[in-house]
Amino acid sequence: MYIVAIGWLYVALMMAITESNVVAGVATFLLYGAGPVALVLYIMGTPGRRQRRKAAEARAERSRAEENAGRGGSGPQ
Repeated sequence: MYIVAIGWLYVALMMAITESNVVAGVATFLLYGAGPVALVLYIMGTPGRRQRRKAAEARAERSRAEENAGRGGSGPQ
């Protein structure tokens, strides 16, 4: 996935270089390159973030359960 993003940014950079002035070049790179790539990478990364969050919650729950079992308590009711 990252190779596609790198390629997209390269093409957007080449488009920006051919603009007539610096402001148009920067706007072209940001609006045709960096913005869309950032959005797509954020959206494509959502399942991974969700999976990591659930794994962290499961580890925390397991830790709390082990801590309660070590104290001999049944935990909050």
